[in-house]
Amino acid sequence: MAGLEVVTDFDCPLLQEGPPAWASGFGQDQYGYFVELTLPRQDVATGFGVQRLRWIPAGEFWMGSAAGEPGRYENEVRHRVRVTCGYWLFDSACPQWLWQSVMGENPSRFVDPDRPVERVSWDLCQEFMSRLNKFFGVGGSFRLPRECEWEYACRAGSETALYTGDLTLLGERHGPELDGIAWYGGNSGVGYDHSESHDGSSWPEKQYEFGECGSRRVKEKRCNSWGLYDMLGNVWEWCSDRYGAYDTGIVADPLGAAEGSVRVLRGGSWGSLARDVRAACRFWGAPGSAGRYLGFRPLSAASGTAEQASGSGESEGNGVTRSRRTRRAP
Repeated sequence: MAGLEVVTDFDCPLLQEGPPAWASGFGQDQYGYFVELTLPRQDVATGFGVQRLRWIPAGEFWMGSAAGEPGRYENEVRHRVRVTCGYWLFDSACPQWLWQSVMGENPSRFVDPDRPVERVSWDLCQEFMSRLNKFFGVGGSFRLPRECEWEYACRAGSETALYTGDLTLLGERHGPELDGIAWYGGNSGVGYDHSESHDGSSWPEKQYEFGECGSRRVKEKRCNSWGLYDMLGNVWEWCSDRYGAYDTGIVADPLGAAEGSVRVLRGGSWGSLARDVRAACRFWGAPGSAGRYLGFRPLSAASGTAEQASGSGESEGNGVTRSRRTRRAP
């Protein structure tokens, strides 16, 4: 069957109204279009940090896993999903420097500005989004991705267990194909370089032998074909949806379960079993949960690009300069 059906260039707001109002830069490379978000950062000489977001075009894909996929869980029923609107997605999990810039504190166990923020609950992520939207004056532009948006972006056109192909399970924490793209329970202690650590020496069936382990700096592994790093491994990523069984028909922009309290987690983490670090794997957590494996990756809705663009280009009085609407991608 057909795999991914993606609407191409004309679906990108950069070619229609210009970049989002909050964008400090934009461009195009081998992975597609990107924009940049600039916020204060105290640990670098410039005093500012830049976070890149990638354009994820609208399209249609197979969500879930095929019946014979190694490591598959029963809650991954394969079904066709349409994502009807494109969006901008952080090219990494939210790093600690950015969280601290917005929230004024850092809850992480593995403190390092370039590691993903962790020990953040779903509830606290909502507060982060609210503050980020208020900072840039863009209403509800920034939010957590829906589960379908997360998997669609992770797959980047693939239909296999990983966005690079199939996964071989040689042990609980031994999936050799993960090594180049993900930090997980089989390799997260290799070359570990932080004073704070978790003891993984007793974990069985690891790809490599190690003791100390923990989260790792973002973007150290290979990205997918849409330029997104660490979609698998490093930290679990919160999604906006309530967890529940999939609708099995063809659906457009599913919103998750209508009832319930637990929220979806995706992607696996630095401590995960190999089978849990697959594009289709879905876990869940209470919205107040905040563990050292839990992070998130913000999304900005494309609908915010035209309506919220100020066109002024002047400083907002907080050290961040908004982009002008008249800019265009190369």
